[in-house]
Amino acid sequence: MKNDIVFDPVEGVSVAIVPAEDVALEDGQPGWQVYLLNHNSFNLENVIVSSNGYGLDRHGETVRTSTLRHVFPLVEAHSVVPIEPIDPGVFHLNNQYWVSYYRGSQIFDKKFIFVPDSIIEANLTPIALLGRDGILHS
Repeated sequence: MKNDIVFDPVEGVSVAIVPAEDVALEDGQPGWQVYLLNHNSFNLENVIVSSNGYGLDRHGETVRTSTLRHVFPLVEAHSVVPIEPIDPGVFHLNNQYWVSYYRGSQIFDKKFIFVPDSIIEANLTPIALLGRDGILHS
């Protein structure tokens, strides 16, 4: 049955992780925020973002974070929606954001995976749609 569904490639949708001055951690360090970006000239409908982290801890033990799910009925064209804050304590893991959405009656689906230790200030680049620097995954 899944073989009967046509999954066209996702284009014009990305996930960004950005330092957030308005999110502070318990130790006083600035937090980070995850955003979903729609660069397209059309709306995304019934968007579901599933997020989790997985990998190894500092002792070599397997770690898996809780899976969080976020639903956005509509993400307008050329817009940004915040998904969730992210704790730097999980930057050493693979941080996965699985995005599914509809355009009309067609479903689209893509995994965005930020590999371990890729979320660092040295990797910040300008993100025009946000008007800020961050780490962009397209």
